Amino acid sequence: MIEFIVNWAIFVLGKLGYFGVFLLMGLESACIPIPSEAILPFGGYLASSAYEGTRLSLPLVIIIGTLGGTAGSIFAYYLGAKGGRPLVEKYATKLRLSKSHLEMSDNYFNKYGEKIAFFSRLLPIIRTFISLPAGISKMNFNKFVIYTFLGSLIWSIILGYAGYIMGENWEVIRSWLHIADYIVIAAVLVFIVYVFAKKRKK
Repeated sequence: MIEFIVNWAIFVLGKLGYFGVFLLMGLESACIPIPSEAILPFGGYLASSAYEGTRLSLPLVIIIGTLGGTAGSIFAYYLGAKGGRPLVEKYATKLRLSKSHLEMSDNYFNKYGEKIAFFSRLLPIIRTFISLPAGISKMNFNKFVIYTFLGSLIWSIILGYAGYIMGENWEVIRSWLHIADYIVIAAVLVFIVYVFAKKRKK
């Protein structure tokens, strides 16, 4: 399934160029799991050499990728802000969420929202979904946009430039980042187990 999505993303980029970069990065940041680990490195590769007649500019790939990621994040934020909170509150009991859990989430985003929005954009998997809970917790919108943009910019620079340097070997980057995916998943699972064990102990 992932390979199909990656191949589709490459096809879209090859055909649509800059608009494809914006579209795919927007979808990835709107909670649709299209890996930016394929989009940006391939965009960087297209800046280093032509692919089926398509040749892009690396600075534009980075800028447009950042704008697309920010736009998708804003969409997910509003989705969470408008419809997410009532839905979570409605099914809170079934999800084993108490009022204190929701308040804790709100407090985290109020206190550390800038750091969460910024650093989550640099983490595989988490970057795709973080905007939704930010919206649900009604994080300050202006701060959300600024720090999301900055985090997305750094991510776009790193992956776009890596693809530019690697050239035809850009896919190696994706295999490297798969390791980072597993690390993030393992860290999240360990955290969940820790919280569950602590709650059981109490």
